Amino acid sequence: MSRQIRLLTLAILALCISTPVFAASHREAPLIANDPAADITDFYLFRSWQDSDKAIVIMNVIPGQEPGSGPNYFNFSDDVLYEIHIDNNKNNIAGNITYQIRFKTDIRQPGDVFPLAYVALPPITALAGSGSEGLLVRQNYTVSEVRFGQQPRDLGTGPMFAVPSNVGARTTPNYEQLAAKGIFPLKNGGRVFAGQRDETFYIDLGGTFDTLNLHVSPILSPADDANDALLLGAARDTFSGFNVNTIALEIPISDLMGPKGNTLIGAYASTSRPKVTVIKKNGDRDNSSRFVQVARMGNPLVNELVIPTNMKDKWNATDAEDEADFVSSYCNSALATALNAVFATGFPTTNREDLVNALLRYSPGPPVCGGGKANETLSDLLRVDLNVPPTAADSQRRLGPLAHDQSGNATPDKAGWPNGRRPNDDVTDVALRVVGGILTNPAVPNLGDGVNFNIGSVGGSKTANGIATAFPFLPTPFDGRDRRHIDPGESIN
Repeated sequence: MSRQIRLLTLAILALCISTPVFAASHREAPLIANDPAADITDFYLFRSWQDSDKAIVIMNVIPGQEPGSGPNYFNFSDDVLYEIHIDNNKNNIAGNITYQIRFKTDIRQPGDVFPLAYVALPPITALAGSGSEGLLVRQNYTVSEVRFGQQPRDLGTGPMFAVPSNVGARTTPNYEQLAAKGIFPLKNGGRVFAGQRDETFYIDLGGTFDTLNLHVSPILSPADDANDALLLGAARDTFSGFNVNTIALEIPISDLMGPKGNTLIGAYASTSRPKVTVIKKNGDRDNSSRFVQVARMGNPLVNELVIPTNMKDKWNATDAEDEADFVSSYCNSALATALNAVFATGFPTTNREDLVNALLRYSPGPPVCGGGKANETLSDLLRVDLNVPPTAADSQRRLGPLAHDQSGNATPDKAGWPNGRRPNDDVTDVALRVVGGILTNPAVPNLGDGVNFNIGSVGGSKTANGIATAFPFLPTPFDGRDRRHIDPGESIN
């Protein structure tokens, strides 16, 4: 690229970034589709089944990565501040602990003359030193911990590098061995990973957003619903064969506990960009020190299925503890209205105090849907009781507390969403039932899209239905040369 073209490109980027932007999960808001590096696709928080003394926090960004999209693959943004916010005193304000992750991209020789980001000269088998020569575009990063009222603490124990995209067997052979080298120790006794992984969220996304035109009946039989390794009929996982970029933190539970040993915590993820970015005459970027939030995520599917379209970008830019500004959308469920219109059901659409209590509080509070005023802060946080034992990977039930056997008898898995969230939790099916009113009416049917597991996942240590057994708890990403997307009606094998 010539210097003139490079400067023009940077100038365009600067114009986009310096303009006031509101931008979180799989392109759910009008403006976030223009900023994938800041688009939070999923947020997970759970007690580790590899080491029960640790908690796992995962933020995924850059949705729907086509693995073969070279020659420039998928990187975190140097201009984005990636943050995890923790509430450990149950006041619904996630300001007790914040983990901040920042990236810096380097162009390594011969990247000043060679036109590709990664090249097998020799194959990339390391992130630094011998074996890393082909990693021409490399990202290093820092992890900082900010506790309320204290100065930031650098948690790194040395240089840390993001794992590059999985290009193919010639360029990135033995990819999981390379990924393992991207797990770095932290000063708090935990670990961190940043890099590409398989898109673990599974859903018939195309059918869902074709106005609930699912490929199967949305009411599943007890036997089908109890099968955690089922692909029902023509249903398909729209995300099969796609990747994401992952930031995963392993943190000692003792580091997260609040006053008097409180283990019930809430959290959300956010991304922010500099309020102003200026491109200097030499092409360098000069960012202001003040950041503006462009995306956030606590519970899954809130922005997609609760917040109205004209408020989605504002919601992304609002702190989680200000959820009272959007409480009417919880009280009056647009999704329940849509389900009733499409399927002639009679799910409750107004005065949904159950949704307010389930998503915005630690425990039920006074009514707010009839014009009442909450006596506490309302906040969309992903909440987890870290005192609940983790469920082993091969015993996890996708429906968590709503799990049952083939006869419909309850067999709850208490370590699943909404008690935190694990990568294989079927938040689509659970959310449909919660919107249907199952928290107050056990007779709500087995609503679902027929996709019951992460289809087509490859590589790494995992169960038969794609649950990774070890940190960073997401399967191997699909490689660019041989990736495969499984289409409706197509055989999995």
